[in-house]
Amino acid sequence: MKGFNINSEKCTRDGICVAVCPARIITPPSDEDLPRPVHDAEQYCIACGHCVSACPHGALSLSWLKPEDCPPIRTDLAITAEQAEQLLKARRSVRVFKEKSLSPEQLEKLIRVACHAPSAKNMQPWHWTVVEKPSDVRRMAGMVIEWMREIIRQDRKAAEAMGFVRAVKAWDAGYERICRDAPHVIVVHGDKTWRFGLQDCTLALEYLELFASAQGIGTCWGGYFYAAVNGYPPLFEALGLPAEHRAYGALMIGYPKYKYPRIPKRNGPRISWLR
Repeated sequence: MKGFNINSEKCTRDGICVAVCPARIITPPSDEDLPRPVHDAEQYCIACGHCVSACPHGALSLSWLKPEDCPPIRTDLAITAEQAEQLLKARRSVRVFKEKSLSPEQLEKLIRVACHAPSAKNMQPWHWTVVEKPSDVRRMAGMVIEWMREIIRQDRKAAEAMGFVRAVKAWDAGYERICRDAPHVIVVHGDKTWRFGLQDCTLALEYLELFASAQGIGTCWGGYFYAAVNGYPPLFEALGLPAEHRAYGALMIGYPKYKYPRIPKRNGPRISWLR
């Protein structure tokens, strides 16, 4: 494989790079030989960077990734299990936002962190569209209402079951239940032929949501919004999504107007043990 290099002075032949490679394309070292890629390594490498990031000696580098390109893990920033548990349990779906926008830099940082989510075969299939202006969020929420009105005309019973009738009535009464007056909406989308697009993009969006929560930024999944993106061509076109893409999720985002000082109860786990 081109660009696979081992520094013989640093390599201790511990075999860590071999063990962590998900594609198993690195041969085990011996007393005589250093680790090296198998003959068809280039074909099966998924460019995950595990081999470089796991080597404790900085002995392995690739043409596109060197040890110095990988920031070291700072142990002083490690959170405790108790802190992680509280972060996960305390996250709330925020539906009441302040009239205060995030900066483009803040939004981009959230997305950059989200791009470290796991994905099948390390495809990293996500693309992001940010509706940055509150006025555009409101305008597109209105387009979702247009879509809902059409569904109601076609099949009122189904529309009622999906909550469309109630959402439209609220809109007509001056209450916006589509994007909840959030200042921004982030849509994640990708190639509709990739069979793990939903799972991969959901993971990335959840990374974004949890990172946002850690900074006191509120989020809520926009189910009505992203369903309309895929079901209502005018909204799809307004977002400028490529024709070969599909929306896999949408997130309302902004500063929460209210805080949640307590963690509400949730149902206990339903577990089947196979022993």
